Amino acid sequence: MDQAHAEEILKKVIAIPTVNDNEKEVADYLASLFAPYEDQGVTIEELAYSPGRSNLIVTIGEGETTLGFSGHQDVVDPGDPADWDTDPFVPTIKEGRLIGRGASDMKSGLAAVVCAMLAMLEEKKVPGKIKLIATVGEESGEYGAAQVTDAGLADDLSALVIAEPTDGMRQICYTSKGVVDYHVTSKGIAAHSSRPHEGEDAIAHLLEFANEVQARLARLDKKDPVLGKLTSLITLIKGGEQINSVPSQAELSGNIRTIPGYTNQVIFDVIDGLIAELNAKPGYQLSVDYIYPEEPMPGDAHSPLVQLLQKVGLEVFGHTLTPVGGTGASDGSEFVRAKGDYPIVMVGPGSDSQHQPNEWVSLAAYHQAIAFYQQFANEFFGK
Repeated sequence: MDQAHAEEILKKVIAIPTVNDNEKEVADYLASLFAPYEDQGVTIEELAYSPGRSNLIVTIGEGETTLGFSGHQDVVDPGDPADWDTDPFVPTIKEGRLIGRGASDMKSGLAAVVCAMLAMLEEKKVPGKIKLIATVGEESGEYGAAQVTDAGLADDLSALVIAEPTDGMRQICYTSKGVVDYHVTSKGIAAHSSRPHEGEDAIAHLLEFANEVQARLARLDKKDPVLGKLTSLITLIKGGEQINSVPSQAELSGNIRTIPGYTNQVIFDVIDGLIAELNAKPGYQLSVDYIYPEEPMPGDAHSPLVQLLQKVGLEVFGHTLTPVGGTGASDGSEFVRAKGDYPIVMVGPGSDSQHQPNEWVSLAAYHQAIAFYQQFANEFFGK
């Protein structure tokens, strides 16, 4: 594939606004790129999440071993257009950089994988069975990856490379923290503040929960050698009606970043157990909801997959890719639930500009990434 065509594909996917929505337009476009090769055994499937939102699964090649590549199609909101030097959805090239929302996170990685697979098909040199999984909703909860996993479409993988940006492809993220976001509601009984005994203080009950949950989570003190300890924050809190009334309602939200030493079920047990204990007291009415919890992603810095990626990186880039851990969740946190027991890593082009105005990717790095993924696939299958 020539560079002009590869850049055209990247520009096209960036120009499609997919701010937590509209991924089907990207999926349809990418599917159209693979459609001419269906006579080579290419299979194309769209898995609809909701109207206008589709995951895309494309499989090329054949064999018992399946290499997976993945990337998400959605992007975060670009924010105030005045903070951008160019329209965030009009890809613009300046001084060797392509600027646009998603250029780094992570449409350049997704496009690079697509271009690598298309190049194999063009050259009729597909080294083995390769599956592309392009997901919806990663930025707001990884629910596309969850849907794909629940449908069993990631069960047959032997290894999975997610093309998330990793410091300009200088790093390989092989393990990462999970996340548990939760929301607790406390209901009380309103009364005049001069007669508090006639009411039930929802804020006081909620604060009791907040203090105790932090104390109990602090006892989960294992330390991962790469990711560190589990962290827990109360990030939002509000309640009450007015200053001279016993508050009849209050709510808080918390964010917990988990490590492989503790499954998310351990966290649920702590929180649910505390809620049950408090509700056993007279007047307490607490409830909890969990919002898109993600499991931590375990990994091995010395796994054969990481070592192979390092070998190919040295050959393509001339530098060694450093294995690292990540503090944020990704689609990998959902794919770990697949039935197959396979390694998952993240390595992709991009910059440190993700989620910022004037987000960009180096075009040189983008083209190198295409070569990297193609060579990696060949060496993965021993070609």
